[in-house]
Amino acid sequence: MMKQIFLLFSFITLAVFAAPAQKYGHLNFGLLVSGLPEVKAADTELEAYQKQLTAKGEEMAKAWQEKAQAFAQKAQSGEMAPVEQQKQQAALEKEREEILGYEEEINAKMQQKRQELLKPIIDKAEAAIKEVAQENGYLMIFDTSVFNSILFAQDTDDVLPQVKAKLGIE
Repeated sequence: MMKQIFLLFSFITLAVFAAPAQKYGHLNFGLLVSGLPEVKAADTELEAYQKQLTAKGEEMAKAWQEKAQAFAQKAQSGEMAPVEQQKQQAALEKEREEILGYEEEINAKMQQKRQELLKPIIDKAEAAIKEVAQENGYLMIFDTSVFNSILFAQDTDDVLPQVKAKLGIE
């Protein structure tokens, strides 16, 4: 009996020490990406693109402001008939809405351009993380810049079918 307990204890000890150590790592992904030299070039290109887009918007706004001031002067001096005043006011309002629409368009274009410029940089960083993880035997690498974010996870079995079966879900 004592020999069997000793053998069982030996197997358990051997299994514990023979099992590969599970390694976990972490890094601040935002800090990593912002430190890459390609980011400065992307920021410079994005800034130039933004200036190009906003120049047109500023011209539109300046022209509208001049029209609005001229309209206000004519309306206050009584040079305009009420019907003409309503028409010009409606035209100014329409032009103002077009300017606001252009601002929204600029924001959308800026987001699209930012994603276009940063995607290859992010892909490069993610590939480097994966290589480091695999070379050094990390099971998971967590991103400390975002709560509960996993940057790399070793391929494992998907237990969803078993859990669904346990719950009686097909």
